[in-house]
Amino acid sequence: MEVNLKGLVDSSQDIGVPGGDELLEFSEALIGNDTKRLNNARLDLEKQLGPDAIPAASAIAANFSKNDRIANGCGIPVDDIMLKATKDIREDLNLDSFRSAANTFRHL
Repeated sequence: MEVNLKGLVDSSQDIGVPGGDELLEFSEALIGNDTKRLNNARLDLEKQLGPDAIPAASAIAANFSKNDRIANGCGIPVDDIMLKATKDIREDLNLDSFRSAANTFRHL
C-alpha cells in the first residue's frame, strides 16, 4: 500500500488507504460541532470498514489529541536532526503554516 500524505491536506487527492475518504471525513466531523455530520461519518465509516473501525478511529484521534495537547502545553522543542529529517514533508504538506508550528520554532 502506498500512502499519499498530500491527501491529508488536499481532499481532491486519494490518500491511498482503504476507507481513507471515510476516515478523513470522520476525523473532520469529530473535531467539528455538527452532530448530524458526525453521525453520518460514523455510518459511512462502519459501512466501509466495519463496526470496529469507529472505536478504533476514535481511540486514535483521542490519543493524538492528548499527545498534541501535552506537547503544546509543555512547549516541547523539536531537535535540529528532526527538523532536518522532516523538512520535505513539512514543505509538501505546508505544516509550518499551522498555528501550532509556532510552538516548535519558538525554541530554535
